Amino acid sequence: MFADDCRIALGRALVVLLATLAVATAQAGDGSFRGHGGPVRALAVSSKNDLAISGSFDQSAIIWNMRTGAASAVLRFHDGAVNAVAAMPDGRFVTAGEDGRIAIWKAGEGAPVQTFEEHTGPIVALAVSPDGQEIASASWDETASVRSLTNGRSESFRGHHGNVNAVGFLPDGRLVSAGYDTTVRIWRREPDSGATSVLTTGSPINALTVSGNSDIIAAGADGAVRILAPDGTSRASVETQEVPITALAVSPDHSKIAAASIAGSITIVDAVAAKVLFQIAGTKQPVWALAFAVEGRELLSGGNDRMIRRWSATNGEPIGNVTETSSPDILAGFPGDRGAELFRACIACHTLKRDAENRAGPSLNGVFGRRIATAPGYNFSPALKKLNIVWSVETIAKLFELGPTQYTPGTKMPEQRIENAADRAALIRFLEKATTN
Repeated sequence: MFADDCRIALGRALVVLLATLAVATAQAGDGSFRGHGGPVRALAVSSKNDLAISGSFDQSAIIWNMRTGAASAVLRFHDGAVNAVAAMPDGRFVTAGEDGRIAIWKAGEGAPVQTFEEHTGPIVALAVSPDGQEIASASWDETASVRSLTNGRSESFRGHHGNVNAVGFLPDGRLVSAGYDTTVRIWRREPDSGATSVLTTGSPINALTVSGNSDIIAAGADGAVRILAPDGTSRASVETQEVPITALAVSPDHSKIAAASIAGSITIVDAVAAKVLFQIAGTKQPVWALAFAVEGRELLSGGNDRMIRRWSATNGEPIGNVTETSSPDILAGFPGDRGAELFRACIACHTLKRDAENRAGPSLNGVFGRRIATAPGYNFSPALKKLNIVWSVETIAKLFELGPTQYTPGTKMPEQRIENAADRAALIRFLEKATTN
């Protein structure tokens, strides 16, 4: 609600300041990494150093020191959620997000060293070629793309019908993609030559990764982990659970597959025997990202609780304390309130309390009587700053009657309308109670 993001890359001094603050508050005393203000969407671990990177719905990426658990840098560039991250062989990192842009970062630098306008829709997955010279991206504009870092050229791959959710490189350089249309596609790299292989799984694919031994692993809505040969033929299918799988990772020695679910559990699969080894119960909140540490003995997970948690990849035991630390249900004090029920759709992006942190959208505390794009501590785009709107019962009602795209052009707020006038009134009454001190 009222959400829009900053498109301007912050200067080095501010990034250093934010990193310093994060180091002070994001220590991993209980084995977890804390620092994001929204759900963790993406994870990657560098093989070059003891660093990891995470991306979040809070519009930031954080580089973490794996030994100390401290945040060494907070990266702000993307105009929207950071949906995808990757580690490059030379120690650099890649981020991409809702704004369709890709940024390459060097550790210690406060601004991207390279940026690319890659897609017309959100980017939701990244992959780096084995030689580190190409970056693949998957987007909800129904395309996959490969950007060459040697000549700067971008190659687009079209054929999916719907969102492309995942990409990967085979060791020989071929591109693999998967998406909502239930297909896994292996592409020729010659111009306009199309896919060499198309496997229809019968279920939307949410995640895909490629093992160093050339196996393609894909999983999605039906809870099955599919292991494919490099030619796209099916080698095995492992049933994990009857809930959608949201993230995958393969151990560095190719022996284990980790599959996370929207219910918060993580299943560890023997990649050779194609059987379930054990399951990690997790925290009962959706897990959106997984990454094995370089040596393969540790697994990182990130999800709705805004934390990065550490698990033993050998037996699934938590490294440190995994006591549920999510914030108390702020809506518990409004039992039976229709407006509070409607607000649950907004709670992932907005807080209500005074002094609460901004998430993907600004805090709504004190919103009534406030001019649009003036919430403290939040960066808004020039498009919203030009609008002559003061939030009131009437203007908030109009926002949900017409929808954010029409009423607040230029916003990154997800398109949503409340057509029922009684429901709009109930939401506004709730906001009046919940956002006024």
